[in-house]
Amino acid sequence: MTPTPPRYSRIAGTGSYLPPNRVTNAALAERLAADGIETSNAWIVERTGIESRHFAEPDVACSDLAVLAAQQALAAADCDPDSLDLIIVATSTPDMVFPSSACIVQRKLGIHGCAAFDVQAVCAGFVYALSVADSMIKSGVASKALVIGSEVFSRLLDFSDRTTCVLFGDGAGAVVLEASDTPGILATELHADGRYVDILCVPGHVSGGNVLGDPLLKMDGPAVFKLAVGVLEEVARAVLEKAGRAASDIDWLIPHQANIRIMQSTAKKLKLAPERLVVTVDHHGNTSAASIPLALDEAVRAGKVRRGDTVMLEGVGGGFTWGAALLDY
Repeated sequence: MTPTPPRYSRIAGTGSYLPPNRVTNAALAERLAADGIETSNAWIVERTGIESRHFAEPDVACSDLAVLAAQQALAAADCDPDSLDLIIVATSTPDMVFPSSACIVQRKLGIHGCAAFDVQAVCAGFVYALSVADSMIKSGVASKALVIGSEVFSRLLDFSDRTTCVLFGDGAGAVVLEASDTPGILATELHADGRYVDILCVPGHVSGGNVLGDPLLKMDGPAVFKLAVGVLEEVARAVLEKAGRAASDIDWLIPHQANIRIMQSTAKKLKLAPERLVVTVDHHGNTSAASIPLALDEAVRAGKVRRGDTVMLEGVGGGFTWGAALLDY
């Protein structure tokens, strides 16, 4: 009996979208100053590396950004939306409590019938979603998946807290993942530690038509920084070991774009040259689950990431969640 050949998944196309409203540090400082809160471009850049971010208009939802990024990815992959058998949206800012933003994206793409659901792992969400899609393709459950990270984090920000409101932005990134007879996604690794729920959270929910608790983002910055630096190195090394590769094999490191110091620290620990680190945090800010696919698409379209390159994706977010994916693009 002829053995069944192994089945893999590969990224066939990437896409992204940023709302047109670009908010500079100077503009944000002016907004905060009107409420008596002092900050400056120098203060923000020194601590985070962020110079600007994009905010969606009030009537623009997570699914709106997701569809625009998805359409780019589908075009890049020369993929007919009707051929999709899986849609996963990674988001912490869905259109509504239910149904999922993935189902809304499906409707806006004008298709129906394929599986569609959201993944909620905050800033690690895209890596989680990519890992799920990869597993479903490898197992034969799906053959062609649309994986999206989309966020409107500006809706969760407390503009009286300068330590958090300057960090985040809105946007979406997407990839089309297809079944392949050659390896693309080499290995993934996912983790979570619920003991640290309180250090990064939005502690509110809807009950009886009212918001109970606090619906705005809360973060213990030093605690998040300390944990992030440690787990990102660990998960990167774990996924390399699982794939049978070494850090020297990495052509591009695309981490979650949260803080330039965290990103540079991870690259340094892996002994990667600074020019191998893809950085978009300066002009995107922290777009949570959208940050990795946004950065990937920008690097692909700029001609940095090319076919055959080995790419490490890694993210860490509230939960506390973290994960990594190693792939041959």
